[in-house]
Amino acid sequence: MNASSNLRGGLLDGRSASVEHVAAQLWDAAVDGDERTAGEIAVRALQSGMDAETVLLDVIGAVQRKVGEEWAANRLTVTQEHAVTAINDRVVAAVSRAADPVPAPPLARVTVACVDGEWHALPARLLAEVLRSRGFRVDYLGAQVPASHLIADLHRTGPDAVALSSSIPTRLPAAHATITACQAAGVPVIAGGAAFGADGRYARLFGADAWAPDARAAADLLAGSPPGPPRGAHQAVDDLPHLLDQEYTMISRTSAQLVKAVFAGLRERIPALSRYTELQLQHTVEDLASIVDYLKTSVYVDDPELFTSFLRWTADILAARGVPAGYLTPALDLLGGELRDFPRASAILARARAGGRP
Repeated sequence: MNASSNLRGGLLDGRSASVEHVAAQLWDAAVDGDERTAGEIAVRALQSGMDAETVLLDVIGAVQRKVGEEWAANRLTVTQEHAVTAINDRVVAAVSRAADPVPAPPLARVTVACVDGEWHALPARLLAEVLRSRGFRVDYLGAQVPASHLIADLHRTGPDAVALSSSIPTRLPAAHATITACQAAGVPVIAGGAAFGADGRYARLFGADAWAPDARAAADLLAGSPPGPPRGAHQAVDDLPHLLDQEYTMISRTSAQLVKAVFAGLRERIPALSRYTELQLQHTVEDLASIVDYLKTSVYVDDPELFTSFLRWTADILAARGVPAGYLTPALDLLGGELRDFPRASAILARARAGGRP
């Protein structure tokens, strides 16, 4: 379907439209790869009376959420997902340019950044633009910001708060280190993003000064009850004393060897692997690496549910692609054999093999 044809009777003739209708138009344009029309749809929504925050969060944000859902259901390829995300990012820029200027002086200064290793930058970008639209002074640092670079920037700019974003749970250890580093620099941290849990449990576990479930809530918090000065310097083991058992450290150091050992064991147990193409074998190794990454993160936060929920998600993804998920159970068995001397990791694996039941 050509996206431009959908605009007849919609926003481009100046008539008002519902948020859902505008989002549907933007989806069609983005999937078609029609960046120009996508930008026109969003800008015309502003011109028709829709406020910038609604366009950013309820139109562009809704389209981006659908991107993830469609990819998971195998209705979008990885390249399509990347293309639509890139268009959405440029539409955000178009909305920012077209929005009414914010009167001076600005409110508090906020640094918005993604955790090191976190490449999903659009949620943080949306937050940055929402804060700007509300009158905050914003330093947006983008994706994959190393903690040392972030701290150097905090010393340079002196913000009132850091909004730290992460969508990938395996980046939680890096998020924890970044939170403690920001607080040691005297800057409170608001954590947000799917990685911190739907209820913000990991943000609280790491001692973040605040947590927000979405960009609108984060902006409300900063405008109404911003966090005060952070607590004093602290180490990861102060928040997570179980790390003293060194399980996380040892699994992290041997991750590559664990993947290699489990893969070798699977080739012995599952004859069908001998007929895999090189690309299929590569994907299998990547899947095993993800399993090990999620296991060690579950060990880090001492939460078996993080690992079992990942396995359920993985099984659903494989099913949507018509790929047998039968190797997951023997992979867990083999991984359990390799980690038999690690009590917490073994308990997490045992729970996963039992289907997530205690």
